[in-house]
Amino acid sequence: MSAVNLLLLLLPLVSAQTYHWGPCPDPKVQPNFNLQQYLGKWYEIEKLPASFERGKCIEANYAVRKDSTIQVLNSGFYKGKVEVAEGTAVIPDPREPAKLGVGFSYFAPYGSYWVVTTDYTSVTVVYSCTDILRLFHFDYAWILARSRFLPAETVRYAKDLLIQEGVDLSKMKATDQTGCKDN
Repeated sequence: MSAVNLLLLLLPLVSAQTYHWGPCPDPKVQPNFNLQQYLGKWYEIEKLPASFERGKCIEANYAVRKDSTIQVLNSGFYKGKVEVAEGTAVIPDPREPAKLGVGFSYFAPYGSYWVVTTDYTSVTVVYSCTDILRLFHFDYAWILARSRFLPAETVRYAKDLLIQEGVDLSKMKATDQTGCKDN
């Protein structure tokens, strides 16, 4: 199958994602990442569009399971009801603990979940990218916080960091966190 035919087959799959020509950027990640400090609830502040995340009041909760994998529990409010997705995260290489793999299906490989930076107590910046034959890639980026709102200067810092790492944020959107009920 030619690369052009493959591209035409894959375009409908990535139409709701953010995709670009060429291979994925390779951003630096959080040095000395500490998973135990990272666990818990994070609220989505801004993101690159993702077809699997819709609505408002989006949050993620991370917890270690008995088998040492990480439970990922994402939730949000969409079309009048709460939607929840449970996944699993792993650290494939203990030498690079900030480069996690996350999956929400037993039938699909883990996607990248790279913690670019975090202070563990207020903000984290996450990047994910899938490279298709080095011809093009589709990527995701999230700015997450321990509270539903962040100061504008903190959001600007997070965006500037991603831009410096070669991530195109022209399609980044704020997540509506107004009128949300905490669990």
